[in-house]
Amino acid sequence: MYNYLKIEIDEGIAKVTINRPEAMNALNNLVLNDLFDAFLALSQDDTVNVIILTGEGKAFVAGADIASMHTMTPFEGRALAANGHRVMNLIETIEKPVIAAVNGFALGGGCELAMACDMRIASEKAKFGQPEVGLGIIPGFGGTMRLPRLVGKGMAKLLIMTGNIINGEEALRIGLIEQLVPADQLMETAVALAKIIESKAPLAVGSAKTAINVEYNLDMNAASSFEVEAFAGMFSTKDKAEGMGAFLEKRPAEFAKK
Repeated sequence: MYNYLKIEIDEGIAKVTINRPEAMNALNNLVLNDLFDAFLALSQDDTVNVIILTGEGKAFVAGADIASMHTMTPFEGRALAANGHRVMNLIETIEKPVIAAVNGFALGGGCELAMACDMRIASEKAKFGQPEVGLGIIPGFGGTMRLPRLVGKGMAKLLIMTGNIINGEEALRIGLIEQLVPADQLMETAVALAKIIESKAPLAVGSAKTAINVEYNLDMNAASSFEVEAFAGMFSTKDKAEGMGAFLEKRPAEFAKK
């Protein structure tokens, strides 16, 4: 179905693997289109509650496809960036949680792709960076937006303006990733985390993701109002009835999956 992706679904968890190892999973319009179509389909798949995104081979995504960008005009560059933003924004805003399992190089567009996910677990072999200035361009898939929000404006400027590539330990220290694990434990750790999230009330998890994303860019008064309404909305759901009922009856909750 997809030219550059492998998708496996097991017990409510979808594993999406970018499968272009001969190019270190570099992003071009074809890969971006595959990602958009896949995440849109998974967002509407009632059998899926959590998504794990990773890469085949030694790279998560080594960047955008420089060979295809070399001869692009400004018009073509704009279209590529718009396509990248379309994908990153979809991943960030679908209600289902997305975990990036960063197995290797996450440079340029790969770093931007990881940042669009809800949380990032990295192998000790992972490398991160936004090296675009060395190529005469700037990040174009959300790097100048999301990196400052994760690591602070000063650190983001340092990484983007120098093009420095950092290891997993430094990425963890500055808050770019949430967890660093040995390479042979990466997928096991990601799946374990996905299973914890998958066991919770799916409507509540989705509402929490949306609330965090929306409220992050609001002032405190507007954010407060949004949270009050989101909280109130949960009181009409079967998730709330089951979760609180199970608590009071001292039994495990059995949430109906979407």
